[in-house]
Amino acid sequence: MIVCYDTPAAFAAKAATSTIPIVFGIGTDPVRVGLGDRFNRPAGNLTGVYDLYTGLASKHLELLHDLLPAARTIALFVNPSNPNARVYVPEAQAAANALGLHVEVLTASAEGDLEPAFRIMVQQRADALVMIVDPFFIAWRKQFTALAARWVTPAIYPIRWFAEVGGLMSYGAAANELNQQMGTYIGRILQGAKPADLPIQESTKLELVINLKTAKALGLALPATLLARADEVIE
Repeated sequence: MIVCYDTPAAFAAKAATSTIPIVFGIGTDPVRVGLGDRFNRPAGNLTGVYDLYTGLASKHLELLHDLLPAARTIALFVNPSNPNARVYVPEAQAAANALGLHVEVLTASAEGDLEPAFRIMVQQRADALVMIVDPFFIAWRKQFTALAARWVTPAIYPIRWFAEVGGLMSYGAAANELNQQMGTYIGRILQGAKPADLPIQESTKLELVINLKTAKALGLALPATLLARADEVIE
């Protein structure tokens, strides 16, 4: 059994074996990027859960727009080696156009890229930032949120772990539910089920988490309507 929590790992596992069962939990539509041929009965040795992340670009920008209606430029942080970027970036640009926003794409794939990327963001006068979900960004989430705080930049992140370490807000699949869905499939396969007989699932629960302490540090007065939509407010 191989268990993968991101798109690059799922592709690496698929390339490594066609016989060992693989269960993934990823943010990119697996059929769209070629990890599976269909959702209902995926051929081969892969199945898992699609957490809908790359379909949330419009929601991320909408939430930033609700918070900062005067904002005009949004920095989008991307790891260019992640297949998620091929899907999320065009969706974000289309959503930005609909809201009258400009998206400035910034790239980072190693710790040394973060400071330069933030300097470019400041030079481009970005009003806020959003990021594509990626293992590198998740691993360095404390450093990333610290840089956003240093440059006084409101941000929305793809997963609650960022809000828990000081990020302003996050919107994405509920991590606990994703783990439960994957765990159920892992158990069934260990009991003899074949991946091809287990449909690729989609996350059914999305959560908005807001860090009120960070909002106060940024000098932001959060709209009551936005707070009312939050599934959790970190005091």
